[in-house]
Amino acid sequence: MRFKISSTEIIVSYLLICLAAICVIAGAFENFICCLISVIIHESGHITAMCIFGFAPDRIKISLFEISINDKSRHKRTFWQNLIIIFSGPFYNFICFIVFYLLYLIGNEIFYVIAMANLSVGLFNMLPVLSLDGGQLLYAILTRFFSDVFSEKIVNIITFIFLFPLFALGFLLLFKSKYNFSLLIVCVYLVFSLVCKDSKYY
Repeated sequence: MRFKISSTEIIVSYLLICLAAICVIAGAFENFICCLISVIIHESGHITAMCIFGFAPDRIKISLFEISINDKSRHKRTFWQNLIIIFSGPFYNFICFIVFYLLYLIGNEIFYVIAMANLSVGLFNMLPVLSLDGGQLLYAILTRFFSDVFSEKIVNIITFIFLFPLFALGFLLLFKSKYNFSLLIVCVYLVFSLVCKDSKYY
């Protein structure tokens, strides 16, 4: 499904719509919505910061596993602009975590799920892994002091250092719980995103 908002093309995967339908049937629609809201909040942080600096994204693709922003203006922006844009996603999640957690304390249970989903998305994206915001932040900072090639090698090494224990924890969680594939799915997603990412670095 495709449509345009101003000059930005929006693409929504039909697989995501199918997953939403499956969640409705399975009775897990509430959790699905909370996770989706958290991811949308995260990407809204990036998009808002980009628009503030006058660099609206060319295309936004909402797929089964992620919301990807096609941004061809990275090299036109200053170091600080890129840093703010990268960090804005997790920052929005952390702010929303505080807001929704306070609302939960007032007395509504549903806000706890949304608060935890925002915290999880924010912390997950701050991991120093190439395809996540933490990896992009690390690369941007390293290029201030070292060459692009050296910075790329350092981020690649750190990415694999983090992926191996994550996979080990994923298998441990699977064997302990006998059915919880969540962390393994996250690890597979990270590897998949590393292989398929068109533009790896800012």
